[in-house]
Amino acid sequence: MTASTGNHGAATAWAAKRTGVRAVVFVPQQASAAKVALIQTQGAELYRVGADMDEAKAAARAYAAEHDAFFFEDGAEPAQFDGYEAIGHELLDELPEPAPSSCRSGTARWRSACCGRSPSAHRLRSASPSRRRRRPRCGRAGRPVSPTDSDRCSTFADGLAVRVAIPLAVAELNPLVQQFELVSEAELEDAMRAYAEAGIRVEGAAAAPLALARREWLPRPLVLIVTGRNVDDALYNRILTSEP
Repeated sequence: MTASTGNHGAATAWAAKRTGVRAVVFVPQQASAAKVALIQTQGAELYRVGADMDEAKAAARAYAAEHDAFFFEDGAEPAQFDGYEAIGHELLDELPEPAPSSCRSGTARWRSACCGRSPSAHRLRSASPSRRRRRPRCGRAGRPVSPTDSDRCSTFADGLAVRVAIPLAVAELNPLVQQFELVSEAELEDAMRAYAEAGIRVEGAAAAPLALARREWLPRPLVLIVTGRNVDDALYNRILTSEP
């Protein structure tokens, strides 16, 4: 059992299908049609519950407890971070001194791998949509911060739209990140258009590293982790055809 805005659910369903395990995925009621279709293509049982990711997660957790099933929470499984660290080592195999820049909880282990082998890879910044302020507040507090009524996740970058921070992700990321910054919806859209000009389709969450990197010159070589291309066609076309 898991909950997802889409990509994690699709990955879970993909793995379950190949190992003969039943997968049940809860998504918010307004989840991306493209991501929902991808989850269903992989054969998972799908439930649309809640107004956002956190409500879907609460329902999935309750469902798992009721059925005595394992609840797989994205960002709360230690083995995931081992995988992220492996990405850092793979980057160093290709580039001797990368300066990583990205936006998700996995950056902690990329940073750990890079610093261990390349001391000059010392600068790590975390980007969150300006409409999702939880991540920077957790960074300043050094711990997960409880949501407030005014703290909403109305960003179109649904892969980052989480109100309640995951303790393990916060613990992994906070000691290694020097700056927590917010990027606007307009900056995310500009980054998506820039990727499109290069022939790369990305969703809003995947555009966050580039949105941050475009603000100022950063040391080279610069590595941007691009993960997530599952965006609804209507939203994608609107962004590509809108004025910067």
